[in-house]
Amino acid sequence: MSATEADTALVSLPQPSFADPRRGSSGTRSRRKSTGEAAAYDFRRPIQLSREHQRILQLGFDGFARQATTVFTSALRSVCSVTLGKIDQRSYAEYVDSLGSTTYLTLFTTDPMPGRGVLDLPLDAVMSCVDHMLGGPGQAAQPQRPLTEIESGVIKGLVGRLLSEMRYSLAAIVALDPQVTGVEYSPQFAQVAGVADVMVVIELELRIDDRPHRMSVCLPFSGLHPHLAAAAAPAPVSNRERAQRAEAAQLLHASFEDVPVEVQIRFRETLLDPATLSGLQVGDVLRLGHPASAPLDVTVDDTTFAHATAGTQGARLAALIVATPQEKP
Repeated sequence: MSATEADTALVSLPQPSFADPRRGSSGTRSRRKSTGEAAAYDFRRPIQLSREHQRILQLGFDGFARQATTVFTSALRSVCSVTLGKIDQRSYAEYVDSLGSTTYLTLFTTDPMPGRGVLDLPLDAVMSCVDHMLGGPGQAAQPQRPLTEIESGVIKGLVGRLLSEMRYSLAAIVALDPQVTGVEYSPQFAQVAGVADVMVVIELELRIDDRPHRMSVCLPFSGLHPHLAAAAAPAPVSNRERAQRAEAAQLLHASFEDVPVEVQIRFRETLLDPATLSGLQVGDVLRLGHPASAPLDVTVDDTTFAHATAGTQGARLAALIVATPQEKP
């Protein structure tokens, strides 16, 4: 068999198949199907949003999604639902590129955080909401154009209620006070942050009459991170727990004082070239690099922390700790 045929034979080997556990096939071990997808890691932009911070944001925006469901259902008088999707960090340029060429961007302040935030609603979803609130059927085919003055006034109240619910849902993280500063239909003209600025993007799914629409919230990471770190900080402990920790620290400190440590008392190092070292014979005399008037080094793990002079104590060798030349006697 030639090399080409061998390669062909290897490529044409059948792939093993596993039974789907939902089909109830017997005699075959079921295997869990992984739903995760591998994501490329950019070493030039390390991930700064930790899983703990993502969990805190998830709890806050889960509440926002539930309240937003109530807002849309009551305002449109139709069956609506809002569910939380993915929370991640992106540069502002990446977030803008992920949006459609025409959409409904609401820009709002993020006081007390610096910068501004963005609430993105697809234009067809906004038109459907306006159609519902004006008594129409809210059909799927909606015009793709900027809103008129009357339509803008109608949708402004709905967006204001959504921002109010966001303030309530994020109260445990930051006392956010969002105020609308403008509306943009083209993401390229929404100058909220620099192209390389890191943003926190929260993706949600809005369903109006069982029609899905993608909506999102974009917040500045630099302003949000200190509040996330404060929210993730451990809760204050009681006086009893504080006393228990102090007692444990004292016990640990006392235990370390009784740990035996190997101490060496030695001369200073002497440097030799390889020729001299390889030519050593019995009876040769080496000149040490330790001055006769200098004390010996007291070391632990090759770290000198004291000096001593050699002596005896009874029948045993001993060392007397003395002051170093730089110390005052």
